[in-house]
Amino acid sequence: MLQALADGILTGSIIALGAIGLTLTMGILRFANFAHAELITWGAYMALGTLAITGAFAGPIAPFSFGVPLIFATLIAAVLTAALALLIDYLVFRPLRSHTNHMTVVFASFGVSLLVRMAILLIFGGSAEYYSNELQIAIRVMPGLRVMPDHVFTLGLSIVIVVVLHLFLQKTRLGLSMRALAENPDLVRINGIDTRIVVRWTWVIGAALATVSGVLYGLTVQLRPEIGFQLLLPLFAAAILGGVGNVFGAVVGGLIVGLAESLSVLFVPAGYKMAVPFFILLAVLYVRPSGIFGGLRGGAK
Repeated sequence: MLQALADGILTGSIIALGAIGLTLTMGILRFANFAHAELITWGAYMALGTLAITGAFAGPIAPFSFGVPLIFATLIAAVLTAALALLIDYLVFRPLRSHTNHMTVVFASFGVSLLVRMAILLIFGGSAEYYSNELQIAIRVMPGLRVMPDHVFTLGLSIVIVVVLHLFLQKTRLGLSMRALAENPDLVRINGIDTRIVVRWTWVIGAALATVSGVLYGLTVQLRPEIGFQLLLPLFAAAILGGVGNVFGAVVGGLIVGLAESLSVLFVPAGYKMAVPFFILLAVLYVRPSGIFGGLRGGAK
């Protein structure tokens, strides 16, 4: 049970980072971006490509399985993923937002997700990849609980990112503008705030979080082109469970989804755990469609 709880918290922290980017997009841009999950895959593979070029011969930092090159590669991958997100918005989403209805943009995001996934398959192939071949021995914390150093790093980094993002949204001018745009777009425009800048930074922040989520997922499991597809339903379940546009809600939702997936293995075969987010999503939509912490009103909190 303790091991399942630890694994669930680890998985939930990774889902939470991806769900934060998704909930910001849904809260500020007002559409469900199904391509966000593929940005997670893209970011993870961009880090792999950068690592292959710049850090293939650098050793890890004990006791972790990775070293400085992976950190550097993650930063480069975040920039490349943000550039892709901005390009997609410029070519696809922005023209559609101004000329078509909400559902057209949602369906367009399906097409974009398929294009991104096929591009990854074309460039990197379909076989599993790893950031490092270093072997790690799990540390025995207490009876029935073992953790990897990489897992501790993943959880710690997730906590730091969430705290920094919360302070950014609460204390900075840009963060306050993002919250205001999610709350009342018309009032923001009347007050002279350039919404185009806010939208661009929404994409950049969402893409950066997607990259970190993808790298951490690949670090704890493995890299495969279907990462985005596997995380798509958990991401939406976490975002909707916490309340669309609510950052803290996305974190809580991600942890709930991760724990539910992990604990379900104790009662049902592991092959069925991917269905758990679906049942959670149905339950939330039935009982409280606005999520635990509310919905679009007061978004990006």
